[in-house]
Amino acid sequence: MSEAERLIEAAAALIERIERLLPPRELEPDWQAATAFRWGKTRTGNGLMPIEKPNTLRLSDIRCVDRQKAEIDRNTRQFLKGFPANNTLLWGSRGTGKSSLIKALLSRYAADGLREIQVSKEQLADLPEIVERIKNRPEKFILFCDDLSFEAEDPGYKALKAALEGSLYGLPDHVLIYATSNRRHLLPEYHQENLETRHPNGEIHFGEAVEEKISLSDRFGLWLSFHPFNQDQYLEVVRYWLAQLQTPLEPWDTIREEALRWALSRGSRSGRTAWQYAKDRAGRFGTGNLDPM
Repeated sequence: MSEAERLIEAAAALIERIERLLPPRELEPDWQAATAFRWGKTRTGNGLMPIEKPNTLRLSDIRCVDRQKAEIDRNTRQFLKGFPANNTLLWGSRGTGKSSLIKALLSRYAADGLREIQVSKEQLADLPEIVERIKNRPEKFILFCDDLSFEAEDPGYKALKAALEGSLYGLPDHVLIYATSNRRHLLPEYHQENLETRHPNGEIHFGEAVEEKISLSDRFGLWLSFHPFNQDQYLEVVRYWLAQLQTPLEPWDTIREEALRWALSRGSRSGRTAWQYAKDRAGRFGTGNLDPM
């Protein structure tokens, strides 16, 4: 064997040893196999993982929030058609359809190229890496951040703030952030902070702590507020889901009384509570166990 051949063989063996020490290369997800993904730990580190059976709610299944539904649908259609659209914050009472609306958009618009990536609060510091992974994809992506609330020192708070506006990397045109929260300003607010507010010459000047908290939610271009359902709205959703579950709506007086007791026991009249009652009633109807609750 010549000296040159020995050097080539030694170099090949060295390269092979180095490759064994390196972490395996992150594989691309199968973009054709799924329309929804989540960001999380994989065998090779953080990555995008397909959600094989995403929620199949339809927009028509979400009741009594018609204004909010129309607004987020309009914003999403603008986005899909390549026109300007806003990052969106859905905030307000629990169980009123905030997360369901975002999930239902995928059912309607997946065929038009919409994809959703669920990112937890703890993973928001990875936003630049997530955006890097999808920056050259042809699809339109909604990064879905559910049930957000922060303390000021949370690393995800600053990452989200930078991604929305205020950083050099920003978000590409084919990526939006849709987030839900029970809080309008995403951080806890304290009475003492409001005492720092000044009113010189009739102008309101918030204290620094309040300004900091408002600055994050202000970066969402579209705010949609969700309020507790009244009794009529709650019962409307009960009727809808019982019909969808092919459960008789008679005797309505008995069902109405049961549904109201169900809501009272949970301290909430909401779409979620109505859905839970309807499932219980449908299950009892199916098994022939319709004794009064």
